[in-house]
Amino acid sequence: MATEFPSEQWKDYELIDSGRGMKLERFGGYALARPEPKALWDKELSQKEWDSAAHVVFSPGAGFGKAGKEDSGTWDRLKAMPDQWWIRYRFSSGEAMSLRLGLTSFKHVGVFPEQAANWEYIFRNTSGIAASMGQRPKVLNLFAYTGAASLAARAAGADVTHLDSVRQVVTWAHENQDRSGLQDGIRWVVEDAMKFARREARRGNVYNGIILDPPAYGHGPDGEKWKLDECLFDMMRSVGQILAPQNSFMVLNLYSNGFSAVLGETVVRQALGLKAGTSLDSGELALKDRFGKILPLSIFVRLRR
Repeated sequence: MATEFPSEQWKDYELIDSGRGMKLERFGGYALARPEPKALWDKELSQKEWDSAAHVVFSPGAGFGKAGKEDSGTWDRLKAMPDQWWIRYRFSSGEAMSLRLGLTSFKHVGVFPEQAANWEYIFRNTSGIAASMGQRPKVLNLFAYTGAASLAARAAGADVTHLDSVRQVVTWAHENQDRSGLQDGIRWVVEDAMKFARREARRGNVYNGIILDPPAYGHGPDGEKWKLDECLFDMMRSVGQILAPQNSFMVLNLYSNGFSAVLGETVVRQALGLKAGTSLDSGELALKDRFGKILPLSIFVRLRR
């Protein structure tokens, strides 16, 4: 199992420091201080240095960190900065995408930088499948949020179905596509992921790539309830029915603190009925701050066939 990090060549993002349940990050020209429960160690920089560096600090509100609730709160401004701004990500092959960031009330800013390693994997495998097939692969991105993974697949030549249950983030993803100059080639769907996957299976539709980044808790557009512990295995069984048997890949990313890469591998093997010896790529996605402290943030399981 591997630990993977964003490339040091990505100059629009940096984890400056971490510790005492916080992380200090730079996105483009702006530095943000946000809660991070996994940062269990001491900070390297003093509080004065954090305050001097940060443009904004996120202050959690009532319900912060409680199971099933978003990390809602407010941003306290220490320096002037816009509510929205743009950063750029360039793939190792040279193609690039633009990502809009924003100060949301849920601590998130529209991008999870540790996912850069998954973006590279998606781009690389989509490109390889396109070359071997001689046509545009079909890629499905479930729980797709603001669409960085969708843009990675599109930039590599895929026809992409981008699905999320929240219309506002689908609109946000569409803005990212327009700003990136990746015209057409993405189908936008506001839908419950489980319902969509099951319907595609009944229709006999298959995809060359399937990407999943499910939340621990969530709701579909019609109030459907999602709880990772209860729904993940059934979700993966549906994925197994719509993933092409050849010239295909799957990426599963999990943020739940109770999950490990071994658990993720076992779920995938059992749900997809993989034969003994089938190789899975699994591990952790992490960030490294200026002082060498490694902050693990999610686990991944990947399949290529």
